[in-house]
Amino acid sequence: MTSKSAAAAARATVYGYPRQGANRELKKAIEGYWKGRVTADALRATAADLRAANWRQLADAGIHEVPTGDFSSYDHVLDTTVMVGAVPARHRAAVAADALDGYFAMARGTQDVAPLEMTKWFDTNYHYLVPELGPDTVFTANSAKQVAELKEAQALGLTARPVLVGPVTYLLLAKPAPGVPADFEPLTLLDRLLPVYAEVLADLRAAGAAWVQLDEPALVQDRTPAELNAAARAYRDLGALTDRPKLLVASYFDRLGDALPVLAKAPIDGLALDFTDAAAANLDALAAAGGLPGKRLIAGVVNGRNIWINDFEKSLTTLGTLLGLADRVDVAASCSLLHVPIDAAAERDIDPQILRWLAFAKQKTTEIVTLAKGLSQGTDTIAAELAANRADLASRAGSALTHDPAVRARAAAVTGADGRRSQPYAERAAAQRSHLGLPLLPTTTIGSFPQTTELRAARADLRTGRIDTAGYEQRIENEIREVVSFQEKTGIDVLVHGEPERNDMVQYFAEQLTGYLATQHGWVQSYGTRYVRPPVLAGDISRPEPMTVRWTAYANSLTDRPVKGMLTGPVTMLAWSFVRDDQPLGDTARQVALALRDEVNDLEAAGTSVIQVDEPALRETLPLRATDHAAYLEWATESFRLTTSGVRPETQIHTHMCYAEFGDIVQAIDDLDADVISLEAARSHMQVARELAAHGYPREAGPGVYDIHSPRVPSAEEAAELLRTGLEAIPAERLWVNPDCGLKTRGWPETQASLENLVTAARTVRGELPAS
Repeated sequence: MTSKSAAAAARATVYGYPRQGANRELKKAIEGYWKGRVTADALRATAADLRAANWRQLADAGIHEVPTGDFSSYDHVLDTTVMVGAVPARHRAAVAADALDGYFAMARGTQDVAPLEMTKWFDTNYHYLVPELGPDTVFTANSAKQVAELKEAQALGLTARPVLVGPVTYLLLAKPAPGVPADFEPLTLLDRLLPVYAEVLADLRAAGAAWVQLDEPALVQDRTPAELNAAARAYRDLGALTDRPKLLVASYFDRLGDALPVLAKAPIDGLALDFTDAAAANLDALAAAGGLPGKRLIAGVVNGRNIWINDFEKSLTTLGTLLGLADRVDVAASCSLLHVPIDAAAERDIDPQILRWLAFAKQKTTEIVTLAKGLSQGTDTIAAELAANRADLASRAGSALTHDPAVRARAAAVTGADGRRSQPYAERAAAQRSHLGLPLLPTTTIGSFPQTTELRAARADLRTGRIDTAGYEQRIENEIREVVSFQEKTGIDVLVHGEPERNDMVQYFAEQLTGYLATQHGWVQSYGTRYVRPPVLAGDISRPEPMTVRWTAYANSLTDRPVKGMLTGPVTMLAWSFVRDDQPLGDTARQVALALRDEVNDLEAAGTSVIQVDEPALRETLPLRATDHAAYLEWATESFRLTTSGVRPETQIHTHMCYAEFGDIVQAIDDLDADVISLEAARSHMQVARELAAHGYPREAGPGVYDIHSPRVPSAEEAAELLRTGLEAIPAERLWVNPDCGLKTRGWPETQASLENLVTAARTVRGELPAS
């Protein structure tokens, strides 16, 4: 096929779409079901309505092939676990009794049964449920969901492409099941899994699927020759099937690297590649592999992870270069649009000119269609769109919002000494022990307490004018008094104020920093029914005035015990925002760090002796390729130290991380030079404590003993057992006792019971320690 005919065949598509609905209808229906207010049939009807609305919106915009199977009631990796029959033994009875309740039990656990482990989906802030596999795992096909959703789309008269997590990525994401040796490699189950995928593919073909998409994002990471050979074998075998649809293998989030020639040679029918940040590398590798003769190429030229408008001329240049390298070139976003909000047009509080710089899922769909039209029919057919796009890009580049000379001058003046504490850790630790007077195994929480209906109502009342600022602040003070009183009565050693004034750990700060924009409807799924509104980091960052000092100081006035000041760190402020793409991330991180440094210093000056700077996104933002790690970790750790290094030796600096593979960044955790780190550990059975010990981590650590992402209340003995396991790796004089994460998503009754059990466990194990 010639370049001209390839261009003429160009079509627009997407890999996935946000699930929640414009008003988070899915969240409300699921949580209503959990509380017994919504029936299972009503929940299923809501989900079906949302799927249909998504597909219609895509089709109406000009998308030629809509995705199916990407919609989930909790997580698409968990859906894959159901599809391949890999339900853990402890959940099989619940799934057999009621498939829906069993599904949610795997996600959330029950009072009697622990859920699957949760961790981050590559370098995004989406969380998936980790498959648990072992040598005895038996896979069985269950394609009911995938087939049913395909038929729903077909009933609307739409061309649909089912989307599945690919078999190689599924196994690479999995971990050994409890009781299975830690060195078990789930990828050894590939030959057992492929026949199940073959059966699902046959079912989808029988249901009318012309194409099926198999997502293999794990192949953009560094992979061993054995793993690449497994990928080659998987797609050799699946491609050789006679009873199958056409196969499209999709990669995203980075360059495909050594896996590209493997997939290019496989007997598959199409390949989807990320041509945003990885454009040059993927283009060069594709050309070196000889292109994809006779195959379909989907070019992800619209960024599916960020919210800035596309540069049409740049994308069309990339698309034009790809013509001739494949039988057919189609246009898409770089990944599923799951990672962006639904519709920028719903934002009424953002300046209209600035709003033109933003593209959410609906706007990205239009961009994809416009680019496909320009590629197929020529740029003359989109001349007006190109002119408007050029004007909007120029408006952003020239805006005063994006360039503040004072902020840039301060960042440029930073020296290495600004990122170092005045004394080494050993001397600081002695000063802090003397100043704080804490017992062995001190207890604390991560920061937030339950965000009650009353708190949310207070914020709504303030926004609508039903109460004034004084009335709102009185409600916040009342909540802080209750939280402090509860912690004192429970016996917690280092208290928090509970963060009742905060809507979100990033958004709260973003709303008080210059250079950030807040959205009203920019919801994005983090996990399950947890949705966040990432702020937009649009320009240079500074802090006009203190952000947390008042409430921390008020809590301090209520107690003689230490109260932690709570901040979100610079890396997480970037990772959980839609970050600007017009300067290096390290430059932006330094600006945020300097703003937070001012806050840390003000907290200390107000009498706060313990300050926690949370960095849960440190591992999440780690680049997917090892060759990119060092540069990232250099600016990431520097920005943390710049935030925290201006305090006195006796001021104890904490940090917190959760739900990631910490073993990959233990040296970076060490390089932060925090005095205390708390980490998620309950679902992973204290794995991180062992990783810290293996590294020789010299500071204090609190591996979590209470899984806060499940509604179950851990018993005191369960927490004590985890604590004893922690003591096998971390000595008592450096071990803290805390939950995995903040408590804002939990209810008060379960929080109270769990923290009481946590304190009981600490006291029990403390009593077992040998006398000093």
